Amino acid sequence: MSATAHAEAAAGAAERDAAFLAAVRRIADEVAGPNAGDVDRDARFPAESLDALRAERALSALIPLELGGGGVSFRAVATACFELGRRCGASAMVFAMHQIQVASIVRHLDSPYFEAYLREVAADQRLIASVTSEVGTGGDMGRSIAALAPGEDGSVSFEKQAPTVSYGAYADDLLTTVRRAPDAEPGDQVLVLTRSEQVTLEPKGTWDPLGMRGTCSPGCVVRATLPAEQILPTPFPTISAESMVPVSHILWSHLWLGIATDAFDRARAFVRAAAKQKPGQPVPAATRLSHLLSDLTLLRAEVSSGLEEFLSASEEPGRPRLSTMAAALRFNNLKIAASEQAPRVCQGAMGVCGIVGYKNDTPFSIGRHLRDTMSACLMVANERIHETNANLLLIAKEV
Repeated sequence: MSATAHAEAAAGAAERDAAFLAAVRRIADEVAGPNAGDVDRDARFPAESLDALRAERALSALIPLELGGGGVSFRAVATACFELGRRCGASAMVFAMHQIQVASIVRHLDSPYFEAYLREVAADQRLIASVTSEVGTGGDMGRSIAALAPGEDGSVSFEKQAPTVSYGAYADDLLTTVRRAPDAEPGDQVLVLTRSEQVTLEPKGTWDPLGMRGTCSPGCVVRATLPAEQILPTPFPTISAESMVPVSHILWSHLWLGIATDAFDRARAFVRAAAKQKPGQPVPAATRLSHLLSDLTLLRAEVSSGLEEFLSASEEPGRPRLSTMAAALRFNNLKIAASEQAPRVCQGAMGVCGIVGYKNDTPFSIGRHLRDTMSACLMVANERIHETNANLLLIAKEV
């Protein structure tokens, strides 16, 4: 590519990113934010946000232009998760989890079927959910009990007991981890795509959680029969290491940062309002706000550096760095750090605001922010990640 062509391509990419982010910010401010309280109170799916994102073709942002997608950069999608998180954590989480599934396909595209499928996602703005957790595995996404069973007509089927299926009842398609065959080892996994008409979801329990209430994630028994061509050719351990795990932790951390940033903004607005009421007099909460800014800055730096390291490693041919133990430790630590720091910032913001931050009916309310970020340590439990890290630290040559 000539220097001129390269410059034109870069300019076009920057324009696409800018237009995409402008649309997402508008949706966050005008749609997600105004409906966030109702979504949280009623634990209902943020339908308005998803409808608006579909109208802007945001669900296909990561799909390449040649497949009908938006051709938007991963950096821009991460920023979009941050912007949505500032207004509605549930909307941001649904958007992020969908993009994780898209990335898991796009970054390992080696099948005419999945090329055609991505064109469908772009054309119809299909929403994809995931079924990676399973009862009986102790929260280990790298092991499966459910397995693909071959059928007489070339199809395959499975039944999986999932403790959560985020927004599964509202998704058009599912990506599910299962063992490759009934006699396969627990770690010999594949990722399979199922369309809504190929799946039955048998709900197990209800959904009335503390936070992230709009994600609508009750447990389900998932049963499906599908053609074998809907199995991604790349083994799941490769997809997990190079894409699903780091992309999950980066996008989740961005939306948690968004929630924490809005909590800080509310605390700052409270301090400024207090200062206006008593001009020239010291505002005790201002000092606490300064301490809180330090906490938020640490979170922002951790999230930013994680994104930059992932982008750098992803640009290398074959992405060898992403399959190292050092990379696993790095992105696991990003998840742990962000999931612990975000609720700390929200709790600090509530301390700055006092009773008006504790109440749910003031402009300075922090309750939803705190409850939403408290779910972060449970999304792939931090203790499970610490166990994984502990084992890696014993054998990893580099950290």
